[in-house]
Amino acid sequence: MLGAVVSSAGSLRLPFPVFASAARRTMQQPPLSTQRPRPLSPPHASASSLAPSESSRRPWLLVGLGNPGKIYQGTRHNVGFEMIDFIAESEGISMSTMRSRALFGKGFIRDVPVMLAKPQTFMNASGESVGPIISYFNVPLNQVLLMYDDLDLPFAKLRLLPKGGHGGHNGMRSVINHLKGSHEFPRLRIGIGRPPGKMDPASFVLRPFNKKEQEELDFAFQRGLEAVRILVDEGLNKGATFVNSAQSQVLNS
Repeated sequence: MLGAVVSSAGSLRLPFPVFASAARRTMQQPPLSTQRPRPLSPPHASASSLAPSESSRRPWLLVGLGNPGKIYQGTRHNVGFEMIDFIAESEGISMSTMRSRALFGKGFIRDVPVMLAKPQTFMNASGESVGPIISYFNVPLNQVLLMYDDLDLPFAKLRLLPKGGHGGHNGMRSVINHLKGSHEFPRLRIGIGRPPGKMDPASFVLRPFNKKEQEELDFAFQRGLEAVRILVDEGLNKGATFVNSAQSQVLNS
């Protein structure tokens, strides 16, 4: 069943997928791994060869929310998936394994260990995947970043916040419920805008992006990637200052 979402304004949000280039690829889903987690370490380096500041840094868990399946690709409800795909492709992180009902990958961003996840449970049951991943790897909640769509933000605008409620988003509601009501974790909200005029929100969220929207969204993903890089390396406050400020509208090349 689709993950319908009721916004704070009372309008219905339905699930919508991704449309980044990486998200269009059909991905093989190998069997759930039964091995215990291994410590992350930078490629081609042993733990003993790392500087203390590198080897002791705690991993981040980055989670994008969405709905699995080709039918949802290219629509607004899956921009969380697409943000994860953009990060994975940019940082060379493979999302080729399954863990706790999520497409999953491990890698590094600026020498900081990260885990990327795209729950395959459908939006309304996102917590059934996110909760077990957090528990399995014992990730502190302040090291978990959730990325998801937001009808109440203008299209392609981003907001990085340290905590908050679900705001009527059923995917976030499910995650919070599976964390025993805790909402003390960062989140990157990705604006998808409101439907024009009197258009039904259910129809709006399932429309494909036009060329101009795709360009704007790709730019937003680039800003989101840079915010994540700053976040894991320098802390949430600096990442939030970058992406939330007016200056974040233009990236320095």
